[in-house]
Amino acid sequence: MVQERTLPKFDTANAKITKEEGLLLYEDMTLGRFFEDKCAEMYYRGKMFGFVHLYNGQEAVSTGVIQAMRPGEDFVSSTYRDHVHALSAGVPAREVMAELFGKATGCSKGRGGSMHMFSAEHKLLGGYAFVAEGIPVAAGAAFQSKYRREVLGDPKADQVTACFFGDGAANNGQFFETLNMAALWKLPIIFVVENNKWAIGMAHDRATSDPQIYKKAAAFNMVGVEVDGMDVLAVRAVAQEAVARARAGEGPTLIEALTYRFRGHSLADPDELRTKDEKEFWFSRDPIKKLANYLIEQNLATEAELKDIERKIQNVIDDAVKFAESSPEPDPSELYRFVFAEDE
Repeated sequence: MVQERTLPKFDTANAKITKEEGLLLYEDMTLGRFFEDKCAEMYYRGKMFGFVHLYNGQEAVSTGVIQAMRPGEDFVSSTYRDHVHALSAGVPAREVMAELFGKATGCSKGRGGSMHMFSAEHKLLGGYAFVAEGIPVAAGAAFQSKYRREVLGDPKADQVTACFFGDGAANNGQFFETLNMAALWKLPIIFVVENNKWAIGMAHDRATSDPQIYKKAAAFNMVGVEVDGMDVLAVRAVAQEAVARARAGEGPTLIEALTYRFRGHSLADPDELRTKDEKEFWFSRDPIKKLANYLIEQNLATEAELKDIERKIQNVIDDAVKFAESSPEPDPSELYRFVFAEDE
């Protein structure tokens, strides 16, 4: 096993979280986990096709960042591992599942599939199959917010953009070019590196001259933060600070969340490159179990309340599958629709 980085400590006494907020975080993370587990089942039953990249283990990053924003108002840019980002952003589980089934009721009308979730209504800018492809798109969304507010004089244009990408994307030219522009223009954007140690089958430590990605922010005179990506309270805390900076016009933040995917790169990946010891080290740090233990210890929730949330979410997932199965296929006569933005 490659030497693990020392994870930054977070004092939970600084979490300042209410019972309502804690249960919301738990529900959002549980929704992501249960949804992805159901995706694996449906994929192996032949209900989904193509590549399906699951997010199990990384839920604290999506929930911690997006729930620190204004879901449905602020913008979110994802990657090919985008189902849970869509759910956290408020896209209904029915629409995400239907998209995975390739149905017309999907959030991308059955045309995107697993890697191309999109929802204009929920400000989800899309999932992107090419590594780092979404980074400049996210910067464009952040730029229009700044332009509307400062040039067009719209006081309501204070939206922040969260741009998610993996450790492999941090070696891509678009990463460096976009961070440079974002810093120069003080764009209201948060760059979130989900460093799960592996870019498909390439270990992060073997692919970069400095594995500490957050330090790259210094080259652009940008705030760079390292956070334990398996602790939703820690992620939420740094995200809240980054969001506040962005809304105040103080520019972007680069957050490196140290996390781990519990499954292979995709459901087609036999996952033979990662060692058993490495997996067990990270499995023991399950972010959902960590939050559950914290809520119970702090008397913010009971085991019965958490079980009720799990039952509620299971019903949501079961309903989403039924909806997807019963939804119509896209009409072949509409094959060329939605090629251009004006065709709605």
